Amino acid sequence: MKFGEMSIHQLIDPKGFACECGRTHRIDLRFLRVGGGVIQTTPEAIETLGCSYPFIVCDEHTFEAAGKQVVEILKKANIKHKLYILPTRKERTRPEEIELGSVAMHFDPACDLLLGVINDICKIFGYVSKKPSMIVGTAPSMDGYASNSSSMEVNNVKTTIYTQLPSAIILDTDILKNAPMRMLWAGFGDIMAKFLSICEWKISHIVTGEYFCDNVSDIMRSTARRVIDFAPGIPKRDPEAIQAISEGLVAAGMAMSFAEMSRPASGLEHHFSHMWEMMALERGKPYDLHGIQVGVATLLVCEIYDKLLSFKPDRAKAEKFLREFNPADWEANVRRVFGDTAPEIFAIEKKAGKNDPKNHERRMNNIINRWDEIHKTMTEELPDYRKLYDAMKLVGMPMTVEELDLSAQDVRDAFICSRDMRDRYLMSSMLWDIGELYDFADEFFPV
Repeated sequence: MKFGEMSIHQLIDPKGFACECGRTHRIDLRFLRVGGGVIQTTPEAIETLGCSYPFIVCDEHTFEAAGKQVVEILKKANIKHKLYILPTRKERTRPEEIELGSVAMHFDPACDLLLGVINDICKIFGYVSKKPSMIVGTAPSMDGYASNSSSMEVNNVKTTIYTQLPSAIILDTDILKNAPMRMLWAGFGDIMAKFLSICEWKISHIVTGEYFCDNVSDIMRSTARRVIDFAPGIPKRDPEAIQAISEGLVAAGMAMSFAEMSRPASGLEHHFSHMWEMMALERGKPYDLHGIQVGVATLLVCEIYDKLLSFKPDRAKAEKFLREFNPADWEANVRRVFGDTAPEIFAIEKKAGKNDPKNHERRMNNIINRWDEIHKTMTEELPDYRKLYDAMKLVGMPMTVEELDLSAQDVRDAFICSRDMRDRYLMSSMLWDIGELYDFADEFFPV
């Protein structure tokens, strides 16, 4: 049976799955409950993990949403616990160094479990403290619940840190359905992006030789196709729609854990969002929820792919761009866009060598010589744009960059510099390799 045909509960088989890609896919998730009223299984989860003294971490919002119930349930079950509520410093708790340090300062080393009513910070602290972690979710807003990574802000750079998978996940849809509507939009937007992430992963495999697993990809394909059909129920907070989004986000995390990287669930659309977040951090300004930004970026990226479906690379133009690339001009643009975080970007380039002429030429030749394969991949993997657009509109979520209060320059800069912020091969990377990135920016994101 293909992974895409399996339920999330089947995918956590402890024996794992020997795959055609040559790897054995396995995740150490020992307890999973998604559905109405499942928060009551918290004592069962703790017992299943062989733990007895959880350290509960919430912020003020998640304490009200679910943390208070967790405490009451543990008291009733006579389970010793320690509670720490992160103080409110900003409009919402961000996954950054100061919050991680705050958790560390209040941690009781006698505790044998991190019970997070917030996700990324608890996964990271569980990893560094060598304690298992479990998550009680409060909103179906992102796909990190079942992943082995955490999205963090490190020196104002959005970074994926590979840590550990939670040992237990509890997503009570009676709680999740009452999350702010923007969080429901964010979860839907994040899942709609999966059509593109698989397309780009497969293109990267063709161009760079990056590892690719079609079986893992099938999790994302089937998840996105299933969730899009539940769009009408989201504005109504319909339990079936919330269940579908929640299971879809868990499935996305599992795909990342199976692949041992975030690639199956993250492409150029996610990098747009990360770039906008970094710009906001640099300016000391707030930014929207990641999944909402990803949803808007998904529509932008789909429009660019639509042009690529009738496009063919020009070797002479690509070779001219390769010859004339000016590292000093590139560095100047990075300093302009990234500001104080530019040294972090230079360090990434030094390690990855994306701009190295030999690496550039090799990728350029692969793109031109294998364009038919790339085109076939786009044809097979890209979503029906009209169906995607209509579903997002029906949900009621933001659809344009103007609704995110982003300038035309911000959008253009995010597109051009998306290839710089990480060692990740994207559609913007491919356009850069064939000398088309700036022309596409002029067409789609003029200033």
